[in-house]
Amino acid sequence: MSYASRVVWITGASSGIGEALAKALLEQGAEVILSGRRAEALQAVADLAPERTLVLPFETTDYARLPELVEQAWSWRGRVDLLINNAGISQRSLALDTSFSVYRQLIEVDYLAPLALTQELLPRMVEQGSGQVAVVSSVAGKVGTALRTGYCGAKHAVVGYFEALRAEVEEAYGIGVSIILPGSVRTDIARNALEGAGTARGRSDTNIDNGIDPEDAAKTILDGLAAREHDIVVAEGMEQGALQLRTADPEKLFMITSKEGARLAKVRAELGAGASVDPDAVNRH
Repeated sequence: MSYASRVVWITGASSGIGEALAKALLEQGAEVILSGRRAEALQAVADLAPERTLVLPFETTDYARLPELVEQAWSWRGRVDLLINNAGISQRSLALDTSFSVYRQLIEVDYLAPLALTQELLPRMVEQGSGQVAVVSSVAGKVGTALRTGYCGAKHAVVGYFEALRAEVEEAYGIGVSIILPGSVRTDIARNALEGAGTARGRSDTNIDNGIDPEDAAKTILDGLAAREHDIVVAEGMEQGALQLRTADPEKLFMITSKEGARLAKVRAELGAGASVDPDAVNRH
């Protein structure tokens, strides 16, 4: 399937996977709606093809604005063929050191925000009799890992909602629903991740720094969306293996993740409660 002339709306389009998706789609001739919080960064992407882009900045949890934003997006070309819910935030803190406000923020940004936008746009796709909705979950949406209790919880919720939505709209209305499951991709996700008190972590992880190039991730995602794949895995190595183990041998997976958690607990004991525990510490203990 060609993306030429297709109208695609991407949230979190100012950096990382979202930016890479936007650039790849523009190269293929798509009409792209760019959303995110940073208008200047979105405009820099739009400048690549100003005649085929609409910059629509907003905070994803500003639910009151969604009807107005969906109207603007839809009116631009009279339709939206594909919505890619990509905006999100991660976490790097042990449950013992994480405030409830951090869990609330992760649920709002990573689960309720894509749900709310999808719910607002969905009736229009049903009315037009076609469309496709995608969400960027994570390998953490299928596998629970230490330092990410809130992130895993929100991403698991995303998987549940969009799988159930697919059951309701795929055959009944011809609307495709795809769940994207990235592992480590070289973005700022770890640097921007929330620590236990809600502050941004400010530094990356080794796994992220050695992860998949965003352009390669975008190609895998767009190929999967073109094929209307239900689950689009963007992972390799141990992360890809973890997804396979979750089905083939879950007890072995639980043993591996528990050992990782035990090593992090040892680091916490050495540093003291509330200290920032480095995920790379598992490689040093």
